[in-house]
Amino acid sequence: MRDKRRGGRSCAGRPREDTAMDSFQSTGNAPLRPVRRLLESGSVPPPPFLAPPLARSWERCLKAGLVPFARPYGGDPLPALRLREVVERRRALVRQARPVMEELYARVRGTGSMVILADDQGVVIEALGDPEFLRRAERVSLQAGACWHENDRGTNAIGTALAEGGAVVVHGPEHFFDCNRFLSCTAAPVRGSDGRVLGVLDISGPGQGRPPTLAGLVETAGRTLENALFAEHHASAWCLHLHPRVEGLGRLGEGLVAVNGAGQIVGANREAQALLGIPPEALGRIALESVLDTGLDALKDLTRRGGVARLAGRDGHSLFVQGQEGARRRQPSGKAVPPDALAALDTGDERLRLCLERARKVMDKGIPLLLHGESGVGKEKVAAAIHASGPRRDRALVAVNCAALPETLIEAELFGYAPGAFTGARREGAPGRLREAHGGTLFLDEIGDMPLALQARLLRVLQEREVVPLGGGKPIAVDFALIAASHRSLKQAVEQGRFRADLYYRLNGVTLTLPPLRERSDFPALVHRILEDLAPGAGVALEPDVANTLARYRWPGNLRQLFNVLRFACALLDPGERSIGWAHLPEDLIEDLGTGPAPDTSLRATADAVMARTVAECQGNLSEAARRLGVSRSTLYRRLKGGRGGEA
Repeated sequence: MRDKRRGGRSCAGRPREDTAMDSFQSTGNAPLRPVRRLLESGSVPPPPFLAPPLARSWERCLKAGLVPFARPYGGDPLPALRLREVVERRRALVRQARPVMEELYARVRGTGSMVILADDQGVVIEALGDPEFLRRAERVSLQAGACWHENDRGTNAIGTALAEGGAVVVHGPEHFFDCNRFLSCTAAPVRGSDGRVLGVLDISGPGQGRPPTLAGLVETAGRTLENALFAEHHASAWCLHLHPRVEGLGRLGEGLVAVNGAGQIVGANREAQALLGIPPEALGRIALESVLDTGLDALKDLTRRGGVARLAGRDGHSLFVQGQEGARRRQPSGKAVPPDALAALDTGDERLRLCLERARKVMDKGIPLLLHGESGVGKEKVAAAIHASGPRRDRALVAVNCAALPETLIEAELFGYAPGAFTGARREGAPGRLREAHGGTLFLDEIGDMPLALQARLLRVLQEREVVPLGGGKPIAVDFALIAASHRSLKQAVEQGRFRADLYYRLNGVTLTLPPLRERSDFPALVHRILEDLAPGAGVALEPDVANTLARYRWPGNLRQLFNVLRFACALLDPGERSIGWAHLPEDLIEDLGTGPAPDTSLRATADAVMARTVAECQGNLSEAARRLGVSRSTLYRRLKGGRGGEA
């Protein structure tokens, strides 16, 4: 047994190479000086001079015989071969942690900090950070392969988080060993779905400052990592996503439960353990129906329907629950869906997911794609995601709305024209949209509205892969991926003689029919994604009554209408307000819903004031103001006219 009291020299007598630390040590910790004197005398200061987790840690260190001014025993970092063995033992943890660590470091880059992943024994597995601080941290062996267990390194964020089983902040002289006082460290344990600690995430930086948001940042990153590990470990299990609020489904704070073929809960993240009252030691031995009023058969049915159910927990409180076969979505090959722009559109609806998977399989094969769906279902967003996820993503996406261009201009717009081709033409001519798409992707929206004469010219371009500008000239070769879209049935248009059959069959390489919003099963997750786009990080959500009512609405304008409604609602939120209620919805929507309270005069006045302010910001441009507010121009004009007592 090693004798730590005799195992190291005093920090005051450390070698000259460590004196570079002196200029890096915190000087703003005067309130802790008497506390440190108590520690040096072998006593632990009473509350409130030290946070309880740190006081307990100091007491453990004193009982272990550690001396504050001695150098930590820790030992040298593990040799490379031994470190590789440690990394291999936690291979899944390391794989899932790397993107989380990179994102975490992006938040603290330039602050002289480092992000650390340690295993369940306190051994640092990986570290990344600002080079200067990494060099200084190596002076106290804060590097890959070093062990920062509390028994060896005294009170420190990594070791004390492991000992306490929770997040810990250790700032400057709060470290047990005086030679670590230049550090300010924040760490949170990472647990598996069985409740066991797998490792620790840590941010360490200079001890002069301690940002108040750092603890929350590390804990959030830890929960993100835990959920990623849960998804990988239970990839083939029947799973439940649950939350007390329907808007919470799909968010970081949702509960995750994995159920085996016998109906037993074999895994649960920390949120689910708290919501269902399941101690970690009960996992694998407790039946689903003993904590939730559902069984495996009902779970399978819920999963097949893809809906959201409201169930009662063991203590009677209600939870919104969504089932899923497998904690992560998988392609038929069993490989995880890559995190591309197409994956970002997948919020859980099975029909949409199948469309996106088919698009991903053919987007690099040179096969034309035809998108069908009602107006507002997001055809242009899907087209943009296909382009952004495909091999041509570094080149242009050229979108042409065939219904928005006058018939007299569409030919010149598409095919370009030679200099002086017609009256009013630019002197230098124009390349045309087809040539602009060369090397990239051409998206022809509302292709069903293209005039028949131009359909023949477009067919020739698609067959010969070259364009002749309007007014003559040499054919110019073009190469582009083609995506077309229409809210009309092109097959029916062919039967009626309004669309060329040969062009239809040329466009119809793969047809994807996007489901209308009223038929989608992912409404809560979709709303969450849109609100995150509109108010990033603000935590805006629908009130439960509003969420349930909107989920039953038929949404004739589909995603476009939903986006406009949510944008209007966000515009009415007061600073710091996070819940969208009836008062924040457009009046015409409330009338269509036939439910909810009628807006009172004060709320109407607030809405009118928001509208008036938006019009002023747009310098009187009603069209632009209506677009920002997500209402029609006529609605905006009517409200402004009524707000001025009927004046025109």
